[in-house]
Amino acid sequence: MPNSKTFEDLFLDEVRDLYDAEKQLTKALPKLAKAATSSDLRDAIESHLEETRTHVDRLTQVFELLDEQAKGKHCAGIAGIIEEASDLIGEDLPEPVMDAGIVAGAQRAEHYEIGAYGSLIAWATLLGRSEVADLLTRTLDEEKAADQKLTELAEGGINEQAAGSSADEEDEEPVGRGAASGRATESRSAKGGSHGRQASSRGAGSPRR
Repeated sequence: MPNSKTFEDLFLDEVRDLYDAEKQLTKALPKLAKAATSSDLRDAIESHLEETRTHVDRLTQVFELLDEQAKGKHCAGIAGIIEEASDLIGEDLPEPVMDAGIVAGAQRAEHYEIGAYGSLIAWATLLGRSEVADLLTRTLDEEKAADQKLTELAEGGINEQAAGSSADEEDEEPVGRGAASGRATESRSAKGGSHGRQASSRGAGSPRR
């Protein structure tokens, strides 16, 4: 049986998918903003949240231009990205590391949307839907600007602070390991050779008197 789905049907499916993606993000972005510790990052996410609500409205206009009901089709792609971001903010991470992770998660969502909007604009143009293409282009420009802002924040200090935080943690040697190492060194110095190494191994685990 031949497949009766047309290019127009595929286009509408993708519009519904993106509509659902934008609506999912209106619920996810406030959680990312709340988890962010950088005030600049929080402001950027909250600003884009307002834009995202506008994107939902624009897609509603697209449905009207297509004479279709405004309803979504579950977007598994953005759902997966949101799930990963939710897992991240549930972890116990140093503040700079958390911010770096939030930037990365937010940019995954932006890149997904940039790709989706780009395809829809090209398809709308081919289908002779210039008004639809214009609406989608306005949103695409805002998605690109949001992505660029996140890049500027990451390169402007967030990533460097996260890296510095990790380096600081590595420099902190656990007290227990240092004490055991010291006892082992003393034992090797006292007895020497392989016999000394065996004795130091026993001594490192023995309680100090």
